[in-house]
Amino acid sequence: MDCIFCKIIAGTIPSKKVYEDDLAYAFADIDPKAPVHFLIVPKKHIPSLAETDATDTALPGHLHAVAKKLGAEKHLSAGYRIVINTGEDGGQTVSHLHLHLLGGRQMHWPPG
Repeated sequence: MDCIFCKIIAGTIPSKKVYEDDLAYAFADIDPKAPVHFLIVPKKHIPSLAETDATDTALPGHLHAVAKKLGAEKHLSAGYRIVINTGEDGGQTVSHLHLHLLGGRQMHWPPG
């Protein structure tokens, strides 16, 4: 498989790991858009949120629980943003489901 996130999870591409468990891997974004910017990815390759199925029902919730844990660990008590880009029109550039956790500054609305 030629998925950059699968290669990061496998360790064949280096990353700055911030979290790992049996289901998820989180690492620092290489092009951060905020002082804190992590990507949280499932270890299972799923191209996008739109391509999850019934066997994946609990996985998005687990990824959000990881985001909550990382937000607390990074002292983002003033708040943070979680983003899931889905599909080309949604701004997804890597075809592997992932959450962006952004924090450490005031987020503005609307984004993008």
